[in-house]
Amino acid sequence: MTAEVIRVVIADDEPLIRAGIRMILTSASDIEVVAEAANGKEAVDLARSHAPDVMLLDIQMPVMDGLSALGELRRAVPQVRALILTTFGEKENVLRALGEGGAGFLLKDSAPGELIGAVRAAAAGDAYLSPGATRHVVDQLASGRAAVRGEVARRQVAELSDRERGVLALLGEGLSNAEAGRRLHMSEATVKTYVSRILAKLDCENRVQAALLARDAGL
Repeated sequence: MTAEVIRVVIADDEPLIRAGIRMILTSASDIEVVAEAANGKEAVDLARSHAPDVMLLDIQMPVMDGLSALGELRRAVPQVRALILTTFGEKENVLRALGEGGAGFLLKDSAPGELIGAVRAAAAGDAYLSPGATRHVVDQLASGRAAVRGEVARRQVAELSDRERGVLALLGEGLSNAEAGRRLHMSEATVKTYVSRILAKLDCENRVQAALLARDAGL
């Protein structure tokens, strides 16, 4: 073996899965599987004794699951690059794995070439996300931004009077001043006055911005 060979430990509680992964990885001349673990605790112990370059961690394992093992690995052998390998694509697992310092997230239905590429990327110090996992991360980040916008919008709207919030809610529905007036039993001129006041209080340049803020606030 040369110094460029990537040393890997596989951690999965299913022997057939481990055998399949080993067969795929050892088909690459630059990858060597140095040990296999059947649970998260064994994985951490083997990482300590073998000091691999890359660890493949299944999420669902007995004794200690893959995500818990990942946290232990980051404390015990921080130089090991850990790839989470799983059949589950829930975004919470993806984000937790990345938050714990994982080198990436690979779904078990990935193609053999993708598995080899992910190991090489992890060994090179790069993060790797399978296409399926990437979608979950993007969705979660988008929802996270929406949550932040919503909280900001709710704080702004809280400064309005009840009547002003009522008018703003109708702006969020896309109603004109005349339509809002009929809904609220007000004259169009009165609604226009309320809209101007709302725009000033919310620091919105136009009614479209105010309508979007109403949606973010959940009105």
